[in-house]
Formats: sequence, C-alpha cells, structure tokens
Amino acid sequence: MLTMNNISKVYQTEKVQTHALRNFDLNVKEGEFIAVTGPSGSGKTTFLNIAGMLEPFSSGQYTLDGVDVGGLSDNERADLRNQKIGFIFQGFNLIPDLNLYENIEVPLRYRGIKSGERKRRIEECLEKVGLASRAKHLPQQLSGGQQQRVAIARALAGEPRFLLADEPTGNLDSLMARQVMEILESINREGSTIIMVTHDPELARRAPRNIQVVDGQLADFTLYQNKQFEKANKLATAGA
Repeated sequence: MLTMNNISKVYQTEKVQTHALRNFDLNVKEGEFIAVTGPSGSGKTTFLNIAGMLEPFSSGQYTLDGVDVGGLSDNERADLRNQKIGFIFQGFNLIPDLNLYENIEVPLRYRGIKSGERKRRIEECLEKVGLASRAKHLPQQLSGGQQQRVAIARALAGEPRFLLADEPTGNLDSLMARQVMEILESINREGSTIIMVTHDPELARRAPRNIQVVDGQLADFTLYQNKQFEKANKLATAGA
C-alpha cells in the first residue's frame, strides 16, 4: 500500500546541508498499525510529512497505493492526498467558533461532497468515536480527549485509505491517551491502515509493528524480532 525506496531528504541553506532522511526504506501493507518512535530531531516528522505528501523528498521513490508520487504535479499530489490520507495531529486543530458537526463538515465541503452524503459520514463518524450526542457542542465545551476524538472523526469522514497520526496523545493525560489509543485500535480492526508517531513507549508497544527512526534512518524492530524468533525456532527444531 505504501512503499518508500531509498528516500532521502536534504534541507539546504547557503552554508549547511542537513540530511533529515537518508536511504530510508519502508513497506506498509494494507491494514497494518505501525508505531514510529525515535529521539527528537531523528526525522520522524519529516518522514510523516513526506508520507502525507505535505513536503517533497530529495531522491528515491515513493509509491502510494500503486501511484508513483514523485511523478505527480502539486495539484495531483493534493488530489491524491485528499482521496487517500486522513491526518490526526497533536493539536486537534478544531475551529473554536464551529460546533463538532461543522468542524467535521468543513473539509467535506471543500471536497464538494453533497449535503446528504456529508450528513451520513459525519453522523457515522461521531458515533464511531462515541460523541454522537455532542454534535452541537463547541470544542471548548469538551475535554482534551474528546476534542482529539473529534479530530479522529474528522479524519475518518474523508474515508481515507490510511491514517497518519502525529503524536495524537501528546496533549493528553495517560487515561485519555489510552482511550484515544483504544479508538485507533478499533478503527484498525475495521481495516484502516494507521501510521502513528509517538513518544509514549506504552502506546508504541500496543501497536503490532514498531519502527524507530534514528539519524534519518529506519530500524524495524518488529521485523528484527520476527527474524530472531524464526532463528530460535529453527535451532530448537534442529536440536530436537
């Protein structure tokens, strides 16, 4: 579903070159839930921005759902992003003067989705995150965890192929963070592909696949653990 081969990202100033990503390879299958960890400045956000087509990469190949992203124009990338990707941010990014229903409706209006279809999607997504009874509430009338659930509903309303979550629990206490994680796990069980950047080791451990970005390069601990498990099984079988 998502494949990055030898991706590099270089930020160039007059005197300095900064390599945010280098020789970055990643394959994501449909339906996976991946947690991305790593120290500050390691390249996690750059990776997420490139995956979401919010910024270009310097070299390499990125294929999203069979489409070569590198060969697209800015408008084509924007269209593909709107069709395929839902974003969940740490800061909620809700419009304070609009109620929950209207906050979720705004991006659907921009996409030209008709009123009846907008209504169906919004009600379905608010129900999914447990906020159907709060549709007419303003964001400031909700807790932080509830506001993040609205942000999740807004992302889901676009019916994306996969979700990119950037520190979705970063502004929440531990109880609310677990509640948001439970919603993401439920969404994943229903078939959505999720890539989540997090600093929380507890939440990262709950994802079936863990990768770490260090100095702009990727280490896939889940694949390493699987290989070690297979190696141990072979040794045990040979010794039996």
